[in-house]
Amino acid sequence: MADARVDRRLAAILAVDVAGYSRLMGADEEGTLAALKACRRELIDPKIAEHQGRIVKTTGDGALVEFASAVDAVRCATEIQRAMAERNADTPDDGRIAFRIGINVGDIIIDDGDIYGDGVNIAARIETLAEPGAICLSENAYQQVKGKLALDVADQGEQQLKNISQSVRVYAVRPDGASTRPALSLPDRPSIAVLPFQNMSGDPEQDYFCDGMVDDIITGLSRIKWLFVIARNSTFTYKGRAVDVKQVGRELGVRYVLEGSVRKAADRVRITGQLIDAATGAHVWAERYDRKSDDIFALQDELTLSVVGAIEPSLRLAEAERVKRKRSGNLDAYDLVLQAQPDVYTRMPEYTAKALKLLEKALALDPTYALAHGYAAMCHHTLFLRSGLREENLAASIVHAQAAIMHGQDDAHALTFAGFSIGMDRYDRPAAFAAFDAALALSPSSAITYILGSTVLAWGGEAERAIEWSERGLRLSPFDPWRATAYISLALGHFRRGRYVEAEAAGRKAVQADPGFSITHVVLAASLAKLRRIEEAKAAAARVLELQPNFCCSRHWTGLDCELTLAASLTEALSAAGLPE
Repeated sequence: MADARVDRRLAAILAVDVAGYSRLMGADEEGTLAALKACRRELIDPKIAEHQGRIVKTTGDGALVEFASAVDAVRCATEIQRAMAERNADTPDDGRIAFRIGINVGDIIIDDGDIYGDGVNIAARIETLAEPGAICLSENAYQQVKGKLALDVADQGEQQLKNISQSVRVYAVRPDGASTRPALSLPDRPSIAVLPFQNMSGDPEQDYFCDGMVDDIITGLSRIKWLFVIARNSTFTYKGRAVDVKQVGRELGVRYVLEGSVRKAADRVRITGQLIDAATGAHVWAERYDRKSDDIFALQDELTLSVVGAIEPSLRLAEAERVKRKRSGNLDAYDLVLQAQPDVYTRMPEYTAKALKLLEKALALDPTYALAHGYAAMCHHTLFLRSGLREENLAASIVHAQAAIMHGQDDAHALTFAGFSIGMDRYDRPAAFAAFDAALALSPSSAITYILGSTVLAWGGEAERAIEWSERGLRLSPFDPWRATAYISLALGHFRRGRYVEAEAAGRKAVQADPGFSITHVVLAASLAKLRRIEEAKAAAARVLELQPNFCCSRHWTGLDCELTLAASLTEALSAAGLPE
């Protein structure tokens, strides 16, 4: 007898729940239920009907909805989040109802009105990655709406979702009107953000070259002491998107925005750039450069000098020499380092091993290339900490860090990665901070220096400085892919001082920023245990073991050279949460 036919169809699935539902119910059970019913009656159900969605089922704090169109699903979600932002405008923070929404497009099974399958499960999993008031889309959903809706989208990269065999690329959507990206106040000195330049070469393989051009412009500008420069990791969240320069200025807290394009063909490079006053949208400066590619470094310096001169002409002569810096004279080595950089930044063993191969080739061409040594030191640190504490990785990290310092006295990034490796792998914090201080003398707006420096401070038990440095790093680069590291330092600093409520808040931000990084769940679990919220602490601890099954407190603290008092306090808390000592 043939098997019964299974009813399947392709659908857009929307999963939604209330952020902090247990806390809201604990504070005001009847008021929360009444407010949720009002939200459904007045807003959610009408919006779903308007966009031709079908409510499959509801739970106490959430719902599962099916749409025939991804565009309808995303429109419905953004309108709900915008309306909720308006409803919450006059509500105190601790009483606000905020939704998290996840949307996926996939094949589903229909049985007696309910729906099942990975298409549903992925929507539910990515919903947990969304910030309160925001939306997360799977790659499948994003491709269906890309170019059809005007969205503020940030690529969150590949995410490993629980009980889903393959990783899923996730995109965060922040609806206009939602309070997820508040306007930042302007600093008390000239401030600038350099947006990713558009690759006009018609060759996707040239993206790394285009991005490297922007990196060097940012680095050059960062060497100007009087200029506040947003780090590339925040500005690159705008890559591939049509942006409103005024909105960028509000979100990043800057006065000026530089945008442009790069066209590389044969032996020539053409760069266009324009500097815009973000407050008014007025063009301050625009120029086009057309050079042979063997003059690429001079071209970058020329562009940087022109931008600086447009912002503050009277300081041009005094500050111009500070922009110029020594670079590798070997363009092949430079290309290899640019290609390795994204994998270095992942801090995942399989990617850093791939990056090391490129860096070794670069160093074979130019043994004095400081940044290549700095990145190699970081790669070996990652392999040491996350691939078995092998002594050969520890030794290699130190060797490359020392070479980066020897050859990189004018390279803030090289000094920063060297300082981090020396502080974390040789456990020599004074030497590490000599490198960090030298980096900040060269590049006072270097967010990565403050972020990695805060890590060395936090594990060393220097709580107040760790908090100060992590907050500085987050201000300089508010949307940085490394922000989870800064939030971990912030959480550890508050934890060390016994401020467990603040530690928990920072721990949650760390988890939101990088849910696949086990140490974010470690600091959250420890903070929750200290607050005697043991069931929540156990849930966070379980996630640690999912991500790092061999986690052991004493072994981990040894690898990080954790300060003894901090290590003892963390171990006590994590033991209560169920993690092995």
